[in-house]
Amino acid sequence: MGNIPAVTDAAFDADVLKSDKPVLVDFWAEWCGPCRQVAPILDEINAAHGDKLTFLKMNVDENPVTPSNYRVTGIPTLAVFQNGEIVKTIVGAKPKGALLRELEDFIG
Repeated sequence: MGNIPAVTDAAFDADVLKSDKPVLVDFWAEWCGPCRQVAPILDEINAAHGDKLTFLKMNVDENPVTPSNYRVTGIPTLAVFQNGEIVKTIVGAKPKGALLRELEDFIG
């Protein structure tokens, strides 16, 4: 799905928590309709702002440990990590304008 690379439970620490720039992790699943709705929007935002914010996807069915650790109960959940901490959480599919407003602290 799209151009956003996947991250796994095994790589989460290195790819997300130790990143020197903010990382948005899209927690999603194949069977999730709203996840499929938000995917092309995230691809567009990534294409425009990927230099300021790293975009990664995590399939919650294939990687159950990390979502459980961060109490991800609904998907899609978009979590922005900075310096190893969650600094922003967006739950549910949102239109592009709403997502851009939510992320303006990181891409503005």
